[in-house]
Amino acid sequence: MLIKSIFTNSLGILVSRVLGFVRDLLTASILGANIYSDIFFIAFKLPNLFRSVFADGAFTQAFIPSYAKSKHKIRFSSIIFLQLFGFLIILSLIVSLFSHIVAKAFAIGFTQETIDLAAPLFAINFYYLPIIFTVTFMAALLQYKHHFATSAYSTALLNLGMIAALLIAKGKDEYEITFYLSYGVIAGGMLQVFLHLYSIKKANLCKIFHFKKHKKKEENKFYKNFFSATLGSSTLHLSAFIDTWLASFLISGSISYLYYANRVFQLPLAIFAIATSIALFPMIAKAIKNKDENRALHLMKKSSTILFAILSLSMLVGIVFNELIVKLLFERGAFNSVDTQNTALILTMYLIGLLPFGLAKIFSLWLYANEQQFLSAKISMKSLAWNIIFSLILIKPYGAAGLAFASTLSGFILFFLTIKAFGFDKFIMMFRK
Repeated sequence: MLIKSIFTNSLGILVSRVLGFVRDLLTASILGANIYSDIFFIAFKLPNLFRSVFADGAFTQAFIPSYAKSKHKIRFSSIIFLQLFGFLIILSLIVSLFSHIVAKAFAIGFTQETIDLAAPLFAINFYYLPIIFTVTFMAALLQYKHHFATSAYSTALLNLGMIAALLIAKGKDEYEITFYLSYGVIAGGMLQVFLHLYSIKKANLCKIFHFKKHKKKEENKFYKNFFSATLGSSTLHLSAFIDTWLASFLISGSISYLYYANRVFQLPLAIFAIATSIALFPMIAKAIKNKDENRALHLMKKSSTILFAILSLSMLVGIVFNELIVKLLFERGAFNSVDTQNTALILTMYLIGLLPFGLAKIFSLWLYANEQQFLSAKISMKSLAWNIIFSLILIKPYGAAGLAFASTLSGFILFFLTIKAFGFDKFIMMFRK
């Protein structure tokens, strides 16, 4: 079951990434690179930032263990969904009403005229957040039932929605195209909702809105873990922001080199490490809930062994063929051979950290399953602090490559601290059996 679930998630992520690449090519071709593409990307980035920090990882990490241990699962899930969905709807309405203020806050360098153009796009795109939270909620219920296919492949629907919008809008005014794209985002999100509703009905999980009087202890514990998980998830995005900010002090192109290299680095991390963690987490959460620690450790040993082999191979292939990979993906038009060499060096610096980042993701599941989200958040914050220290030390002598290697070093710190929290003795004994 574990191998099948990992394969399902990996293939779904790969399909989504390929369609995302097609979407990017079409966007560049039809909309171009100008002020209109800038205002769309920044408007779309806002709900995506909230989604990444709030809905995806943090929610699932807190919800599945709480749901597994809940004695009133239907009531618990109903309350959590209605409370968070209601909050996000209100937040979306506030963003709509004050879209000019929001646009100005997130695009400080824009002129007033550009902010006027961007504000309606902020209002439209932000409604993607409550939509994708609904998807995340239903996906968590399906994952608990070991159903991964729907969630794995539904992520491609957002890209299909945006691709369809671009094709329909082809030849229209550039500003008009940004509205088509924004509504394409909403349409893609709604397609994800409908697909999950179909799977929820088939899995007989429709009874979520049922209430029964009982104490709020379960919800309170969930929110405590949820806010801790949100804090831990935000450190990754804060780290990326700091890297971008520091790279702005380097030679022209440094930010782009980091961006393109990181895009390649994220592919094996997502296809293998994230796919494995998604498949593994509900299984570990159930084993911990049933006080079957031996099964949980067996699952972690099996998945981490497989992941170690796959990520090691990915790292070696990526380092040996770094220039070829970057050349095939990006070297065209204004992106020349010098850019390829610079990006390839940074890619190598990132890839050295593929193993620690990937394995840390697996062993952090033990903390999440035992509802130790705050401890995990503290580990993430310590790793971020070391990342900043290493970045400040390495940026002057090594430039953008130094920033990438600082990220890798912080990955080793993250892995060490995660294993320490998991237990060194338990880690050694697990692989001796």
